[in-house]
Amino acid sequence: MSQSETIQDEPLYRWLPRLAQHGGPRFLQIADALEAALAAGSLQPGDRLPPQRLLAAQLGVDLTTVTRAYDEARRRHLLEGRGARGTYVAAPKVELASVIDMSMNTPPPPDGLDFDDLLKQGLSQVLMRADAQLLMTYHLGGGSDSDRQAGAQWLEPMLGPLDAGQVVVCPGAQAAIAALILALTAPGDVILAEPLAYPGLRTAASQLGRRIVAVKADQHGMLPELLEQACRQHKPGLVYLNPTLQNPTAITMPERRRQELASIAKRCEVPIVEDDPYWLLADAPPPPIASFAPQQSYYISTLSKCLTPGLRVAFVRVPDAQERERLLVALRSFALMVAPLTAALATQWIFDGSAQSLMEGVRKEARLRHRMARDVLAGRYSGAGDGLHVWLELPGYWSPSQLARAADSEGIAITPAEAFATGGKAPNAIRISLGSIRDRSRLKAGLQRLSHLLARRPETISAAVV
Repeated sequence: MSQSETIQDEPLYRWLPRLAQHGGPRFLQIADALEAALAAGSLQPGDRLPPQRLLAAQLGVDLTTVTRAYDEARRRHLLEGRGARGTYVAAPKVELASVIDMSMNTPPPPDGLDFDDLLKQGLSQVLMRADAQLLMTYHLGGGSDSDRQAGAQWLEPMLGPLDAGQVVVCPGAQAAIAALILALTAPGDVILAEPLAYPGLRTAASQLGRRIVAVKADQHGMLPELLEQACRQHKPGLVYLNPTLQNPTAITMPERRRQELASIAKRCEVPIVEDDPYWLLADAPPPPIASFAPQQSYYISTLSKCLTPGLRVAFVRVPDAQERERLLVALRSFALMVAPLTAALATQWIFDGSAQSLMEGVRKEARLRHRMARDVLAGRYSGAGDGLHVWLELPGYWSPSQLARAADSEGIAITPAEAFATGGKAPNAIRISLGSIRDRSRLKAGLQRLSHLLARRPETISAAVV
């Protein structure tokens, strides 16, 4: 009896799939069949799987396909290797992280996209085309010519064609914001911002000895007449704006408001730092403020909010070469350069189209998650249907910090409005991030638990005594 006949006749291997010609990648079909067999009980933890060559012969595929299938199954925690003894069905993974974290604004993993394979291919291309020694040594700040050209390509949908000389490559948006504060302001200077803003701005300003003054906003963003008044009163070093799917309110500033704010900045001769991480995720966003005031604006777009958080690369469009050098001097004081391997991977993905594919997957997944949030939160949901977060106004019987504490006791992490306040009393609201939980069903469970919590009054919740 041949090996292939043996494997076919053993009951343990009756899970083997019939590979469909148009059923998607064959390695995924094999991994899916393993997962289905575990769910059905035809495979049990501890069962030994056939050697990869034997399985490849049985299924009529090459060895690489089976290797990728086993790798994918290991990624799903379905299999475990035991050295020379072979590959076995893994015991169920115990979820030790009990907290459902809806506090971190990160892009969701796209469904159906093999991120491991994307990363391996990208790094393989980088290593084939670049000198490994150059990827592990110091580089001049601001990015290589190729990195800046990739940045110009990335920014083109927002700002149109750019000269790569206008682009500075930074190790993330937070570093870019801090460097711009150093470059454009002096200790004690005022920074104007909306009453609710990205917490990293407040952290950087405080550490660098700058003072944030909040300018009132309405449902369309910062009020132009109050910006002009604040400019004349405070003589600010810069104005910070996050006009698209604003963090935390998820408001997208309309085009007319952007034009009005740009006109005031030009008239008052104050620079605008436009932090725009979500523009590419938004549904038909207006042109950036930088397009209306190019000589006043410093435009930031980061990859970590629309591709993957580990890709710490941000592109900053500056008005001219002189401003580029000012930014680089400031950046060198605390971050000499982007890690060359990270920058090279970002450049590779932008040029070969992988970044676009990944971003489209993130955008699609984010919309699915917004629909889920709308369905679960029902009348409380007021999101825009895109982006990474929802701004949820609370019933009067809950305060943001009180709800955050109660949610924490239920194993849910959310962010209260106080975390974003730049001045005055914070509104009665929380931010819910939809991307940081990998599994969609776990996110839904968290939203349902939060919805049930919102429906209860604080006085009905008693803390456990241990």
